[in-house]
Amino acid sequence: MISTWSRAAVGALRGQSAPVTYGLIVLCCALFVVGPAAGLSPAYGTGDALLAAQRAYFARWGVVPVELFSGAPRAALTPATALFVHGSWVHLLGNMLFLYVFGAMAEERMGHVEFALFYLGCGCLALLGYAAANAASAQTLVGASGAISAVLGAFLFLFPKARVTSLFPFLFFLPLRFPAWVVLPFWASLQWMAAGRAAQGPGVAYLAHLVGFSLGFVYASVRYTRTSRVKPPAEAPEGEQQP
Repeated sequence: MISTWSRAAVGALRGQSAPVTYGLIVLCCALFVVGPAAGLSPAYGTGDALLAAQRAYFARWGVVPVELFSGAPRAALTPATALFVHGSWVHLLGNMLFLYVFGAMAEERMGHVEFALFYLGCGCLALLGYAAANAASAQTLVGASGAISAVLGAFLFLFPKARVTSLFPFLFFLPLRFPAWVVLPFWASLQWMAAGRAAQGPGVAYLAHLVGFSLGFVYASVRYTRTSRVKPPAEAPEGEQQP
């Protein structure tokens, strides 16, 4: 996995607010902390009792493809509820990092209402795309990865030259800076390769990442012309203090 952050995004946040992005982060974190996946609440017990509570929680709020296409009314809502459920601390923190880095600039460009609708719509469609490709699966799918992947796709179109600092594990986490048009397609290619060899399992849905990324890029390319792209904020001159 590549860890990334954008200095341009930090610069954009100096004078602009991103209430939808921050609200999504707070909501996802709050729901995770009070749920069984965090393992913090004594109400869910420990050991086997906790594992049973986690499985029931994911089945209740996550997408189960075979149930989704069975016509059950409750299952029809799960593509929306699954966006706010995460399976582990690593799952949560990884998703929220990417949302924090790329969501603020995308929200500033789209506007708060449009960004919220874009996030929810693309997230649900990404989960539906995965479910349709695995219609007979009884495995549970949870997480905001599909929606956040859509944000990455939109960011790639809107801010292709924004400089993104990346940490590559196979390069000993050496921080390297590349434009978004290099980093994000590389990220998408990793998802493609992972999707080809991933075993089916709860929360593993690289296909949803690819569907979301494609939807986000296509939406931005249709909604915003090339001439309306926004240039990323200029970097601070040498010697100026960075946040």
